This record gives sequence, C-alpha cells and structure tokens, in this order.
Amino acid sequence: MSLIFAFVSRRYIGNWFFRCGTTLMALFLAGQSALAQDTNSSLSSVTNPPVVIASPPAAVTNIAAATNVPPPAAEPVPAMLLSETNEMRLADSPDAGRIGLLRATLEDARHLRLMRQPTTAEPILENLLTEGTPEEIQQSAMLELALVAQDENNLVRAEQIYAQFAARWSGDRRIPEVYLHQGQLFRQMGLNSLAFAKFYGVMTAALSVKNDQFDYYQKLVLDAQMEIAETHYQSGRFADAADFFSRLLKQNNPSLNRPEIQFRLIRSLQSTSNHTETAAQATDFLSRFTNSPYQPEVRFYLALALKELGRNDESLQQVLSLLKEEKVEAKDHPEVWAYWQQRTGNEIANQLYREGDYPKALDIYMSLEQLDHSAAWQLPLTYQIGMTYERLLQPQMAVQSYSNIVSRQTELSTNASPALKAMIDMATWRINFIHWQGKADNINKALSDSNPSTDEAKNSTSSKTAIP
Repeated sequence: MSLIFAFVSRRYIGNWFFRCGTTLMALFLAGQSALAQDTNSSLSSVTNPPVVIASPPAAVTNIAAATNVPPPAAEPVPAMLLSETNEMRLADSPDAGRIGLLRATLEDARHLRLMRQPTTAEPILENLLTEGTPEEIQQSAMLELALVAQDENNLVRAEQIYAQFAARWSGDRRIPEVYLHQGQLFRQMGLNSLAFAKFYGVMTAALSVKNDQFDYYQKLVLDAQMEIAETHYQSGRFADAADFFSRLLKQNNPSLNRPEIQFRLIRSLQSTSNHTETAAQATDFLSRFTNSPYQPEVRFYLALALKELGRNDESLQQVLSLLKEEKVEAKDHPEVWAYWQQRTGNEIANQLYREGDYPKALDIYMSLEQLDHSAAWQLPLTYQIGMTYERLLQPQMAVQSYSNIVSRQTELSTNASPALKAMIDMATWRINFIHWQGKADNINKALSDSNPSTDEAKNSTSSKTAIP
C-alpha cells in the first residue's frame, strides 16, 4: 500500500513540475516573439518601400470584420517614369496650352510660306519673336523669316536674319546649315570672298558640333565643298573649279551626287578649253549615267570637244544621236531637250559650214528641221539648207528649198517678226538670182563653144556670176 501511495504521489508531483516548466517556457517565448515583431515593424517602416496589397477576398474581409481587425490601409501608387512625369507636368502646366497654340501658329506661317504667300506669313513670324515666346519657337520662327526674305528676293534682309541667329545661338546644331545659306546668299550678291569664308565655316562648325547625326553633317560638308567649287566656276576660275570637282569625285562617300559632280567637272573642263579631258569625261558620263537629265548638255560639250579635236565624223555622230533622242527624259522635259538639241545642232552645223564641210552641215540642218514644224523655226533652217545646196553646186535643190519658203508666206500672221517677213523676200531674191545665173552660164557656154579663144571674157563673166 505504501508503494502504491509513493508512486501516485510522485506522479502528481512530476506532472505539477512539468506543467510549471511548460508554462514558464511559453511565457518566455511569447515575450521574445512580441519583441521581435515590434522591432521588425519599426525597421520595415523606415527601410522598406510601401507595397501595394491587393484587396482581400470577401471571405477574408468578413473574418476581419467579425474579429474587429482593421483592414490594411491603401498604399500609394508607384511613381511614373521621368519622361511620362515631364509630359504630365507639361500637360498640367498653365503654359502648355499657350505653347501648343504658338506651335500651331508657327506651322500656319510655314504653310503660308510654302504656298507662296510670304507677305502674309511675315507678320505672323515676327509676332513669334517676342520676349515671352519659348526660345525653341523663336529659333524656328527666325529661320522661317529668313526663308521668307529669300522668297521675296530680299537677300540683304535674309543675310541679316541669319547673322542674328548665328550671333544669338552660336552653339545651335543648325549653325553649319545657317552658314551654308549665308554663303549662297553672299554669292548671289556677288560677294564671293565672304561666300568662301562662310562655306569654309560650314566645315569648321560641322566638326565642332557634338551630335549623333554624323551623316547629316557629313553631307553638309560635301555641300559646302560643292559650293566652293561652284563659286570658283561662277567667278571665272574654271581651273580651280575643275580641281575641286576632281577631288570630290575621288572620295568614296556614298552620299556623293556623282552625276552632278561629274557634270560640273565636264562643264569646267570645257570652259578651260581642255578638249581632250572634256571628251574623256563626257564619254564616261554618257556611258555611266544614261538616264541623267544632264545628258543632252553633256553630249553638247562632247560634240564641241570632238569638233575642236578635228574628229568631225565623231562630232557629227554625237549631234545626230542627240537630235534623234527619244528617251523618257526627253518626254518629261521636252523644253530642256529641245533647247540643247537646237543649240548643239546649230553650233556644230554652222562650224562645219564655215569650214566648207557642206555635206555634214547639210545632214545636221535637215535633222534640225524635223525638231519643230513651226514657220518661225523651219524658215531660217530651210534658207540655210538652200544656201548649202548652192555651195554643193545643186541649184535645182536650192531653188526648191527657197520655193518652200515662199509658199509658206500665208502662214505668217500680221504679228510675224520683221526677220521672218524679210526671209520671204530673201528667198525670192535667191530664186531670181539662181535663174539669172543659170541663163548667164548658158550664154557663156554658148559663147565658149562658138569662140574658144575668149577665155578672158569667160573668166570675167564667171567672176560676175559667183554666189554672193
């Protein structure tokens, strides 16, 4: 019995000690957990950014309400990107509407200038140059105002506006282009020294501007070099112009307008009377750029060069090729092609006629006659054809040509030029002269057959019946 009591008493005492130890351990752990939660919450509020918490489901919300737990507070929306923030501020700023209105006004003025209404666009642009206008809009308005002055052919005013822009905004990335316009204006005004200074300034300014548009500034430099060469040409320095154009052609820049540069080189070489190089460059140009709008003028220079080199057959071939040209370019620009066809044919044919090469001159004159069927164009050519037939000792063909002129007298209106009216009288006189000459030749022949010793009289009569 004592053993049972001892065992039971020990059991209750052990349970009591166990429960006491468990309780003390639970109280200690609870205190440490509360301290840790307080510390973490304070650190989180200082170091961690607020986090957006999604709205809890309905079941969770109901439980929180039932247990009197307050719902989590609404978190702030994360900040927008910098560019979006700036656009938002610009849109919300009180000047945003005014800036938009100023830009719209600038575009209206630009449209008026492009529609060839400079007098209407000018006061609008001047109003945009007031002190309260943003600087960027002022810059664009000033450049537009310079273009308006150019459209009005007020070169001095345009130059002054460009100079004012360069003085106020010397670091603007458009300064090289401004210098290019200034150089062109100076050249138009005949101030070639100032033009050269501005064109060289384009290259210097383009190298100093820090911008990622390298191709754009490289093209500006090429344009400046082209303008320098062109200024030399217009100044009569043809050798210098040819040298500059030759240097440009040696560059491998893909943005080079090679047809235009080579064309200007040919024109410069022709002006220096360098016929050999002109013929070589012109031949190369015609083989490379078959569809170039400069083709008729280049062929003209080639024909002249070949003629000066004594290669008359080749020169004639170039002229006839030009006169028979029927390419698309001739249809798109008929007035340009007609001008060079007429000029080329006239100059080469007249040179051949003066040199006594009448058959080649006749070929060109007859080809020229087909270019235009108007009386104003054909009557002088027909008269020249008649003169050529006379030189070839074909009087009947000459009479036929002159008769064609007289038969078209009715086509001349009362407003016809005095030269055309005189052409009718000259053709009539030539017909009468040929007939008289024929009769005189018959009389001389008859006298010569009857009296062979009258050589002196024959020579005297022949001298009197020579072609005037």
